Amino acid sequence: MKYRVLGRSGVQVSQLCLGTMAFGGDADAAEAGRMFKAARDAGINFFDTADQYNNGRSEEVLGELVRGSRDDLVIATKCFNPTGSDVNARGASRRHVRRALEASLKRLGTDRVEVLYLHHYDRNTPLEEHARALEDVVRSGKALYAAVSNYAAWQTQAMLGYQERNGWAGLQAIQPMYSLVKRQAEVELLPMAKANDVGVVPYSPTGGGLLSGRYLEKGAEGRHTTNKMYKTRYGEDWAHETAAKFVAYCKQHGWHPVSAAVAWAGAHPAVTAPIVGARNAEQLKASLESVKIALTPEQHAEIAALSRTPPPATDRLEENVRLV
Repeated sequence: MKYRVLGRSGVQVSQLCLGTMAFGGDADAAEAGRMFKAARDAGINFFDTADQYNNGRSEEVLGELVRGSRDDLVIATKCFNPTGSDVNARGASRRHVRRALEASLKRLGTDRVEVLYLHHYDRNTPLEEHARALEDVVRSGKALYAAVSNYAAWQTQAMLGYQERNGWAGLQAIQPMYSLVKRQAEVELLPMAKANDVGVVPYSPTGGGLLSGRYLEKGAEGRHTTNKMYKTRYGEDWAHETAAKFVAYCKQHGWHPVSAAVAWAGAHPAVTAPIVGARNAEQLKASLESVKIALTPEQHAEIAALSRTPPPATDRLEENVRLV
């Protein structure tokens, strides 16, 4: 396991981050414990959760597991999504962010988290208030570093501007979706993060399991066939065609497709640590094995060529082609 500095924080995190969305849900406390141990044995010191995961149960289970090693770990959580029926129990207002973080700390059984992400962009709250909300909790010491997830590049850059002008704590990480079948982040988000020395901790590096190859089998069932969100997110034919070509490529090289998918996402020069997750310890093994795959630049390009390259920000398609 290698370690990389997260943004400009000086804090070193493992090249993989364990996502705990399944903790307290698909993975009960015992199975979560097995995954936690496997991650720690592999050298992971970076863990990701959110207040909405299994109605807070993910944070509770993770909090139990980190006892005894808390100071060796970097913990990130997220807030934005509804945490109750009250109209104000959601969003990126200073009021909600502070209350949500305090509730997360109680569930985690800790006095601080290293990273707090605003989970989504809040259209009802001015962007400067997003930045001020993060400044408040960082200044309180209850979150050490500010971060955002699922924000567009312009929103992220604007927040960095507010933070710099006001002398507030700057963003140290972003969490976008990124995989071989979701490459939009390459257009502006990843270059923007690299230019500002902001860490990138992408989620769904396997395309929600699509790149594992399991859905190539006739009659295969899973969230890509039963979950409306996943069917919408990855439902286009080209994504499934890409998955088939990718699995065939991995077979030629003797790689598990999950391992290669995580390795490919992690090889982008702007990426700090892809988030890996699973429903059980057995399923997690392939993601942990990704650190053993050292893609050459040629292999990385060959894999990228299996997918659709997103158009450049200017939408001038000729910029993606070397004209003679």
